[in-house]
Amino acid sequence: QVQLVESGGGLVQPGGSLRLSCATSGIIVSTYAMGWYRQAPGKQREKVAIIGISGITQHADSVKGRFTISRDNAKNMVYLQMNSLAPEDTAVYYCTARRGSTEHRGQGTQVTVSS
Repeated sequence: QVQLVESGGGLVQPGGSLRLSCATSGIIVSTYAMGWYRQAPGKQREKVAIIGISGITQHADSVKGRFTISRDNAKNMVYLQMNSLAPEDTAVYYCTARRGSTEHRGQGTQVTVSS
């Protein structure tokens, strides 16, 4: 059974940093396209960052230069380092694992950026 469990969210002031972690079981992260998505209240789901099987990363324009996705194959985990956080980054952040037409998703972790 595939499980993705996000952690590391919380309340942070504008300009602050958080590191989200995605612990996995039932998959080998290096064989999936792993990603982070977010959804704010009343808004559509937004792709934040993807790391492909090859290790190539893609980041949304809205987070380029501030967020970095990474993968630890030995620990079978995926991370999202978030710097220079702004109120518009407030959302529930989800970890996903995609291969072909199959996508697994975690329960999400809340990130709130507020003074």
